[in-house]
Amino acid sequence: MSLDRRTFLKRTGAAGALILGSRLPAPGRASAQDMTVRPDPAAKRGGTLRYAVHNAPAHFDVHQSGTVANIGPQSPMYDTLLRRSPKDGQTIIPDLAWKWEIAPDNKKYTFHLRKGVKFHDGADFTAEDVKATYERIARPPKGVVIPRTPLFATVGDIVVVNPHTIEFRMTEPRPKPYMLGAFASGWNIIVRKKTLEENQGNLRQVMSYPGTGPFKHVSRKDKEVWIQERNADYWNKGLPLVDRLEVYHMFPFSPELGSSFLAGKVDYARLLDPVSWRKAKEMQGVTAAAFNQSVIQAFWTNMQKNKALADPRVRRAIHLAMDRHTLVEVVKDTAPMQVGGFVYPFHEMSTPRAELEKKLGYQRDIKPAVQEARRLMKEAGYANGIKNLDFVVRDIATFKLWAVAIQAMLKEHLNIESNLRVVQTSVWFDEAQAGNFDLAISAIVSTLMDPSDIFSAWYGKDGPQNYSRWTNPAFHDLANQIEREVDDNKRKQLVRKAEDILENDPPLIPVSYEQIYDAWYNKVHGQNPSTFFGIYDVVRWDNVWLA
Repeated sequence: MSLDRRTFLKRTGAAGALILGSRLPAPGRASAQDMTVRPDPAAKRGGTLRYAVHNAPAHFDVHQSGTVANIGPQSPMYDTLLRRSPKDGQTIIPDLAWKWEIAPDNKKYTFHLRKGVKFHDGADFTAEDVKATYERIARPPKGVVIPRTPLFATVGDIVVVNPHTIEFRMTEPRPKPYMLGAFASGWNIIVRKKTLEENQGNLRQVMSYPGTGPFKHVSRKDKEVWIQERNADYWNKGLPLVDRLEVYHMFPFSPELGSSFLAGKVDYARLLDPVSWRKAKEMQGVTAAAFNQSVIQAFWTNMQKNKALADPRVRRAIHLAMDRHTLVEVVKDTAPMQVGGFVYPFHEMSTPRAELEKKLGYQRDIKPAVQEARRLMKEAGYANGIKNLDFVVRDIATFKLWAVAIQAMLKEHLNIESNLRVVQTSVWFDEAQAGNFDLAISAIVSTLMDPSDIFSAWYGKDGPQNYSRWTNPAFHDLANQIEREVDDNKRKQLVRKAEDILENDPPLIPVSYEQIYDAWYNKVHGQNPSTFFGIYDVVRWDNVWLA
């Protein structure tokens, strides 16, 4: 007999309305080569922007990172080849490259770089710096792991034509939006060739390596604040508009972040908890925005360590035993989440939410899914369940709440028993990479709003975030087709086929997809993230000004 949802919520101490994300349109395909970020004609100059975001990275190497703890405080100090416009968070516009050309066969990208750009240490920016940066991203040196490497798998030669022109020669074509999105990713900051050479290609322990960005490093107090000042020599004349950034360390969705914002101690808060966000919405002189995020919340099953978990029937049974609507409710006052499957629930190529919620594993009435899950367990030879699974839990409020709920669901529905082991974030990633778990719950990030990104990074054979060590030759072949297909309609059909494979042979168990709640006082102008996809591309603050 499966748990009644109301009874379950009483047991876990959660109740209330669902947080359901609206379905966003896909990011704009436009690439506007005749524009870059310009100051608002009404803008005032000067002042200090107090920004609150997670700001305690385990290291300082943006390329090697996958967390806002790096990109939140560090992005203002750097630029990228291309960028997403801060006006909509989606349109690709020039940055250090002022224009570009794509060969008719999609196998050569030529970027024309700005002249007169200086790094913060006074050195000239040239195509050699772009080459060194992207050689490292595409082909990391030994001991360096970069989650975005799969995006550039088809980059062959990177050729410096002259100090301000560079060519990326592809071994085979990729869809233009995919590649331009990769070059525009906020993660792919341009760093000095000399900096990389001096540090043997590893910047983990280098706190303030020089960038070309709108703000310069001043000082940092670990787990407190990172202070930056306006780059008076910034190449984009007239920007930035504020004199100083104070980036305060606050954990995502934490009461401390909410209370700091509500008390007026910070001007802009990113990743607010739902309770504080609702209060902020009711305040005069405050704006609050909600938008989708490129993060899946999930748990992984160690197929190499545990024979039972290597059986696709067992993993599908675990997948079906999850009451996802209840799991969203469990954290409703901690973090905003929405039900989804193996591809973003708000992407045009994925199964629409209304259609998804008719499938087993996503229905509000979970009895049919649990019945099928028990049948699969019996067929696999585990009718009596599984004992003593090591369930490694990342030490963040949402994961601790979910782990208790998931533990109860697995026991109640499938007689699967697990022991929770809560560890610090840095330990969790070490354990996940080393395979020291049976089940492990966390969140992982994608770079692009494109299924090919997650299909390689999350689910790909030897993918950097494939912690289950999952392989499925049929899926990998299909993913290769999807990555190469330039016709959108054909890609969509292939993505749906891929979803079917993932449903029946889960590489991970999806829990939900994150939303972002931001709020700011109305004296802050120039930032409106409501149409953004995620928080990793538009975090430079060069266009923001204070009234």
